[in-house]
Amino acid sequence: MRKTILYRTVVIFFVFLFFQCANRGTASGGEKDITPPVIVSEMPENFSTNFSGNEIKIYFDEYIKLKNIQKQLIVSPPMDPPAEITPMGSASKHITIKIHDTLQPNTTYAFNFGSSIEDNNEGNVFPFYRYVFSTGATIDSLSVSGSVSDALERETPDFVSVLLHEVDSTYTDSIIFKQKPKYIGVSDSLSQFSIENLKAGEYLLTALKEENTNYTYQPKKDKFAYRSAFITVPSDTSYILKLFEQAPDFKFVRAREMAQGRIGFGYEGNPLPMRIKRISPMADSIAFTTSKEPEKDTLNYWVRPRKLDVDSLLFEVAYYAQKDTVNVRIKSSEKDSLSFKAASSTLKLNTYFKLNSSIPIANFDSSKITIMDKDSLFLDSELAMDSLKNTQANLKFNLSEGNRYKITFLPGAFTDFYGAKNDTLNFTASTKLISSYGNLRLVLKNATYPVVVQIVSTTGDVEAEQFIEASHPIDFIHLKPGKYFLRAVFDTNKNGRYDAGNFLLKTQPERVSYAKEVLEVRAGWDAIEEFVLED
Repeated sequence: MRKTILYRTVVIFFVFLFFQCANRGTASGGEKDITPPVIVSEMPENFSTNFSGNEIKIYFDEYIKLKNIQKQLIVSPPMDPPAEITPMGSASKHITIKIHDTLQPNTTYAFNFGSSIEDNNEGNVFPFYRYVFSTGATIDSLSVSGSVSDALERETPDFVSVLLHEVDSTYTDSIIFKQKPKYIGVSDSLSQFSIENLKAGEYLLTALKEENTNYTYQPKKDKFAYRSAFITVPSDTSYILKLFEQAPDFKFVRAREMAQGRIGFGYEGNPLPMRIKRISPMADSIAFTTSKEPEKDTLNYWVRPRKLDVDSLLFEVAYYAQKDTVNVRIKSSEKDSLSFKAASSTLKLNTYFKLNSSIPIANFDSSKITIMDKDSLFLDSELAMDSLKNTQANLKFNLSEGNRYKITFLPGAFTDFYGAKNDTLNFTASTKLISSYGNLRLVLKNATYPVVVQIVSTTGDVEAEQFIEASHPIDFIHLKPGKYFLRAVFDTNKNGRYDAGNFLLKTQPERVSYAKEVLEVRAGWDAIEEFVLED
């Protein structure tokens, strides 16, 4: 019995001793690795000349992985088909580049990996690695640099491609739409760019922010910038490129019956040059009118009577010197019904109550309108159709601050193009207290007139704007409280709006200037600000 107790005591003692020793310290695993991978060797060596192979290997001292290689890797000149880069989605101690393109003679190629190479464990980046080789006897060493900025917006997109097309005997302006450039660079986080390892020569310098990266300009999708004059390399000029979204050229798309008596003519670009002419034999009693489809690139062509005893109608769609003949099939379709919608229920002082209709309005009866405010007082009003829209009526009446209004259009107040009349329409509208708005007076410096001055929200929406033709203080009344940017458009063509550039027409975007500081509009405040215009 004593031996058993002694044995148990010894066992407990040694177990206790073991845990005491084990708890004296905890393994830390060592310090965190913050060292990026190191290149051990390159085969062939970086900056090799007379390159004639089709495979390159870059070896590292540890396992690496490639992150966002599709976005980060820039190959200049571009290869078609592109080179195959591994590893993809796994770790390896080397990068393999397999070349499938036929390389151009006496040309320097560069693989710019950006920040795509990082070690497998800690993600330490091996930044801005460039592998360069030449198929000729020398490495081209010239470069071009500069900056990219957005022509209209405050913020410039990241990673804008900067392109050089060689100007030789085969050059035409269409090259930017059809052919990849000779050299490619990319802007950094500060919108600066540098294209290196260039050959001496004459080039077209452009920039491209693409939806789908293929280094060819798609005007409907991409932002674009270009240097008006060709550049000559070598050059010590720092070039400035302004990105713009080109306004689409007008193009007639198609015409089809949308509803009984309504034919939609779809288009791209500005519809003002589009002219529609009936060339089918039709009776003189046939009437028509047109209206713009809200928020769609469609011009509605309304025909009366709705039901026509024909299988199709023939139209001529003309825009400038070009003419298209269009045959529109007429079939049994549903009718549009007359309906109305208020543009806004919150009104600012000295504005209109705007009412939009689904069908063009032919006549209205002002005597069938009643307006009553929150004190049950009836107000006089004046109704008129918008001068540019036959589907929008503007109702003017005396607005006072902090008021509410009940607006009633009795049956027959409106008669549409087909003779249909409205049922009773009831709407409510209100105004805010003047003290809930802010007022702003601007004094411009360094302005060249005319200029369009805009108050722009932090989301890029234009809150208010004025077209200014001469120097004088500019007053913006009843602005919503909030933070804004001041923007000025130097309106070169005097049309009252910003115009983007057009490469084929050789026009650059109009100059735009922003105030350096954010403007805060406060409720009940009247502010005076000096706006110094800069490029």
